[in-house]
Amino acid sequence: MTDKVSPEVRSRMMAKIKARDTKPEMIIRKILHALGFRYRLHVKKLPGCPDIVLPKYKAVIMVNGCFWHGHGCHISNIPKRRSEYWVGKISKNREQDIQIKTQLYNLGWRVAIIWECALL
Repeated sequence: MTDKVSPEVRSRMMAKIKARDTKPEMIIRKILHALGFRYRLHVKKLPGCPDIVLPKYKAVIMVNGCFWHGHGCHISNIPKRRSEYWVGKISKNREQDIQIKTQLYNLGWRVAIIWECALL
């Protein structure tokens, strides 16, 4: 099935999807800060560039979007258009999540995953 919009319009639409400073991430950051926790954001030296890093506790928090990481909740429905593409993309994201989590564990980090549906 063909796309309803031109490639240029689709590119602009996809470019607006944020990877950082998302609403769920901002909620968690605000709560952590209010509780007195100090953290670093998106540490590139760690596998997967975790959303929130608590170096004092050697812990990371990954705030995952239900759609992009294939959570299986009501938010994570696969689009009917180009469903083969989306199933493949989300499967790769899930595999990558497992690899990143394993790498962080092997480096001695504790990993917490918070799903978007738990916050909204």
